[in-house]
Amino acid sequence: MTFVFMFLPIVSAIYLLARKELQNYILLLASILFYAWGEPRYLAIMILTILVNYIGANYISRSHNPKHRKLLLMGTILVNLGFLFYFKYFNFVMDNLNQLFNARFSFVDVVMPIGISFYTFQALSYVIDVYRKEVKAQKDIYKLALYITLFPQLVAGPIVKYHDIDEQISNRNVSFDKVAYGVKRFIIGLAKKMLLANTLGAVADKIFAQPVEQFDTLTAWIGALAYTLQLYYDFSGYSDMAIGLGAIFGFKFLENFNYPYISKSITEFWRRWHISLSTWFKEYLYIPLGGNRVSKPRNIFNLLVVFLATGIWHGASWNFVFWGLWHGAFIIFEKISGWHKKVGGWKISLTQHLYAMFAFVLGWVMFRADNMAYACAYIKNMFGLIPEHKISYKMAYYVDNLEILAFIVAIICAMPIFQKMLEVKYEHKILRSIINIWLMVLFIVSAASMAASTYNPFIYFRF
Repeated sequence: MTFVFMFLPIVSAIYLLARKELQNYILLLASILFYAWGEPRYLAIMILTILVNYIGANYISRSHNPKHRKLLLMGTILVNLGFLFYFKYFNFVMDNLNQLFNARFSFVDVVMPIGISFYTFQALSYVIDVYRKEVKAQKDIYKLALYITLFPQLVAGPIVKYHDIDEQISNRNVSFDKVAYGVKRFIIGLAKKMLLANTLGAVADKIFAQPVEQFDTLTAWIGALAYTLQLYYDFSGYSDMAIGLGAIFGFKFLENFNYPYISKSITEFWRRWHISLSTWFKEYLYIPLGGNRVSKPRNIFNLLVVFLATGIWHGASWNFVFWGLWHGAFIIFEKISGWHKKVGGWKISLTQHLYAMFAFVLGWVMFRADNMAYACAYIKNMFGLIPEHKISYKMAYYVDNLEILAFIVAIICAMPIFQKMLEVKYEHKILRSIINIWLMVLFIVSAASMAASTYNPFIYFRF
């Protein structure tokens, strides 16, 4: 509520009324305030990240010695990854060492800064782009700071690659059409989060909180599907809000989701899901490893590395490691068999879609479960492999009428039925009026839901 009704209107008004040469400074100050509001202790880490990459990229750009340039790049990358490792993975590594050696190493319990995975990957994008000579090193530290701290997508993406936004940082225009589009896109994202993700999340939370033997197979599937839809609307809702806010301030961020649940293969799924992350790994890890321009065994190895990294990026837990490898295994299967390239009638199309759903829904169970033991037991329950149930609650406890309605709406909106809604031409005045009235209603209902709900952060904040 503070963000929507105080921070955003004030920052937008000051930004839009200010002279063009002051707008970057206003956004930078707002972004620092935004981050400090939630993580004042770790603002220093972000400032250090800015300084390290500013200095590293400028030294790389000045050097003409290939070995020297490579050493500077490696050093800058290691510092970035060092911050990420310490704050995100140190606890995980120490816990596993204690278990492996039956030891009791004492260590400081490290708290992870919000959004460190996102802004670290953006910083890496910048310094690698400079090394590749795709962009010039940024001489103005304030512009680089704005790129790394820009608040619309700071804490949960999309990951904006430097070469996609370099020109916009220095020169962009704000128009009425951009602001209007941005406000509408923001409202859609807010409604996705408040009305669909939160409602379906309540169903998933109630089911996943129970021991697996205390609910039946149907309930297990409902929980898995509820989380599948919750995660999509939570994350894509944030991305919609980020893209909308970017438009208000004159930026154009690339799309992060393209109806991933209509995919007919896991290969297609990763072209539609979290596009900014999958393209980041493609450009900065998969292609440098050799991509698909190598032998088949090496290509399989490259894919495994990429999806192992994808899993690890999401969190310091074995769940995420297995989740990444799970997707990697399906990608490799499709690569070898050519499954994702098969075409035919509706029967083949339906089979492909069901196969893809099977893969990503089971994958989301691993993603959601607290540990792999619970994930495996939950999946067994989904297939009726837990013979003795001790049912604690009836179905009405898990799903009420409002949540059933949310399921129906979520399934419909996961298909590209309303894809062009915001692109209706001005000539269609009646249709545009209907859409605008509908968006106003969505905003009012979303705001009411926000006022009535307790603190409920975006799922990807923890990444």
